[in-house]
Amino acid sequence: MMKSFLVTVLMILGTVMVSQQPDWKKRQGAGGYGDGQSPFKVTGQVLDAQNGEPLEYVTTALLSQKDSTVVGGAVTDVSATRRGRFILQIQYISYKSRFIGGIRLNREQMAKDVGTISLEPDTEILDEVVVEGEKSTMTMTLDKRVFNVGKDLTNAGRTAADLLDNIPSVSVDVEGNVSLRGSQNVRILVDGKPSGLIGISTADGLRQLQSNMIERVEVVTNPSARYDAEGSAGIINIILKKEKREGFNGTFNATVGHPENYGGSFNLNYRKKWMNLFASYGVNYRKNPGGGKTFQTFFPGDTLYFTDRDRKHVRGGWSNNLRFGSDFFLNSKNTITVAALYRVSDEDNRSDLLYQDFDKNMNLLYITDRYDNEQEIDKNSEYSINYTKTFSKKGQKLSADIQYRDNNEIEQSDINEVTRSVEDGAQKPELFQRSLNDEFDRGWLIQADYEHPLGKNGKLELGVRNSIRRIGNDYLVEEQNENGDWENLEDFSNDFNYDENIYASYVMFGNKMNKLSYQLGVRMEITDIRTELEQTNEVNNKNYTDLFPSVHLTYGLKKEKSFQASYSRRVRRPRFRSLNPFSSFTDARNIRAGNPDLDPTYTDSYEFGVLQNWKKASLYYAVYYRYSTDVVSRITTVEDGITYTRPENIGSKDDIGLEITYSNEFNSWLRINGTANFYHSAYDAFANGEDLSTETTTFFTRVMSQIKIKKEWDFQTTLNYRAPQEVPQGRRQSYFVVDMGLSKDIVKGKGTLTLSIRDLFNTRKWRYETITSTYTSVGDFQWRSRSAVLSINYRLNQKKRRQRSGGRGNYEGGGEGEF
Repeated sequence: MMKSFLVTVLMILGTVMVSQQPDWKKRQGAGGYGDGQSPFKVTGQVLDAQNGEPLEYVTTALLSQKDSTVVGGAVTDVSATRRGRFILQIQYISYKSRFIGGIRLNREQMAKDVGTISLEPDTEILDEVVVEGEKSTMTMTLDKRVFNVGKDLTNAGRTAADLLDNIPSVSVDVEGNVSLRGSQNVRILVDGKPSGLIGISTADGLRQLQSNMIERVEVVTNPSARYDAEGSAGIINIILKKEKREGFNGTFNATVGHPENYGGSFNLNYRKKWMNLFASYGVNYRKNPGGGKTFQTFFPGDTLYFTDRDRKHVRGGWSNNLRFGSDFFLNSKNTITVAALYRVSDEDNRSDLLYQDFDKNMNLLYITDRYDNEQEIDKNSEYSINYTKTFSKKGQKLSADIQYRDNNEIEQSDINEVTRSVEDGAQKPELFQRSLNDEFDRGWLIQADYEHPLGKNGKLELGVRNSIRRIGNDYLVEEQNENGDWENLEDFSNDFNYDENIYASYVMFGNKMNKLSYQLGVRMEITDIRTELEQTNEVNNKNYTDLFPSVHLTYGLKKEKSFQASYSRRVRRPRFRSLNPFSSFTDARNIRAGNPDLDPTYTDSYEFGVLQNWKKASLYYAVYYRYSTDVVSRITTVEDGITYTRPENIGSKDDIGLEITYSNEFNSWLRINGTANFYHSAYDAFANGEDLSTETTTFFTRVMSQIKIKKEWDFQTTLNYRAPQEVPQGRRQSYFVVDMGLSKDIVKGKGTLTLSIRDLFNTRKWRYETITSTYTSVGDFQWRSRSAVLSINYRLNQKKRRQRSGGRGNYEGGGEGEF
């Protein structure tokens, strides 16, 4: 994998020896400069003005201020023959040169720090430069891995859920639930914060967010104290696109696919000196067919009967995503960013269920058809403002954020059901029902963070944060009686309110000693949660104060190899969907509901990893261990032939695993990435009077190959395999999936045409077994079938993203990128 943005360089300027001053030479020996070294030094840091990242191998020179003659210059160090006043010249290929004047070196001032210097791209030169080498797939920092997702061909014209399913360590099941290293206890953020783009339902929000709005994904398996403590398995942070280059530029996308998938989007950016305007919009129409079958066996007491269920659905409709904002550069040290986003979707969803009921001898008794026509309208908006201040002291920074979210979701269903007897053909009276689910989610987020450098490599970080969230859910189910009047089904109707206030503060200290970098931190969070069922006057209060320490260590043996070790304590607070006791009434025989009395899950997580880099390859492998208490799992019970599945705190869980990520650019036309996660889980669990303790050893793996055909064609194949897994009350079966993509550059490299096929063999099905003391079921479920998408991307005043060197994964250290 290749380095692109996260590169470091150390440039030493200005060893000026003055032969006329013999007493200075004496000071050199006494002062510890060493033979041949000068007491004069000029230091600073050179950054790319587009993205704020360090530039590699910058050329520097000292010019005499009197006559502009070159006193000294090089890539690694500079020497001169005299003291005096100088001009510093900084040059980098395809960037505009910078000149810094007023540099004076003498015995009173033997060192000069010119601070941070930003270089702007030279657009005239850039138009003529063609640099080969693709953007790195993975980079590492002290506490996270960053995946640049633009080169995955199968993501073209897809959703954020599809994109995440192609990220190493991450998987998305057929219901849209996201897992990290096999655990669904993961926190999903957008640009580092909770977002209205995700909405009330994470699964639905990810399906409606288009992948071409996403720049990269950060995976944090062991977050530091800087991050919100929510998410016991870690954090997935989705970074949206926002250009910072000078002038006007953008990208345009159009998509057509089967099953129905039509859409278009754009990302536009305009930057001029003190202002950077950005906007993106995407519209899409999708219809996703899917379904599944389940065979259920009921044996309560001495009875025995069976039900075969066949479900088919078509879900989808229109979705729109709009995001816009601006950076205002008040001066070189003060920036204000304001942004807003709006997402609205209008879906018509249809579900058809066929039940066949059998007696103990497998004689078919009844056939029931149940139809649900649902209209779902989501409206989500978000407004944010950020203030960032840098100081003269390098590394000193203050930032403050305010965010407001307002999400609304309405689901309205019309249901009818017909049951007939097989024996005599008699039909029961047709059943008419309807449901209304009206939800809102409003929240404020206020936070401030401060970074202060200490010594040469040390850094102190402080922060405070307050999040306020209120969710309301009015759920009503009605049934039509013989007179044609609608009656409330009280067992399934209620108004549910959820109030959450979290107050947090953290402190972190990091430093670097020779080859060892370390980061220590602790976070305190005060949580106040209140739930209320209005009709039944049921109130639950959860109040707790917790400390969440974190430790991160990195030891670099040499440039090509580094070791990482980390520890963090995390929490998984029950989410609104898990607490809300009322859910969908589509399948009246299989009810999924929440539990208002859930307790949070706490996890202690340990990890040790090694990153090995070669010229064109990288290997990362990590051993991890997690211990969790009050683990939440969905437990199934049966009453009168109806299954109820709801979350329960079942006990503790131990996870130990090995994760391997490998990338190799074998030559100019073949590149392979692969990841595998092997882990063992052990539950010490108990619920509803039943011992649910179980152990499982399993793995999942993903291999992606990219083949370049000539210069304009790219072909990609992705293989995914998930091994069987034992879970409380059952087992999940294995599945194997193949995705493919083909792209071609067009319009002289300004456009790209991509054809992608997801689930080539139509095998992305969730197969499962559920086993209790009175009930078993075997089934499969497919959220959507095989799909093909053709998309076109056009870049305005942009080149395809390239980089300047090698093809490998890389480690992003701290405190470097200086000259």
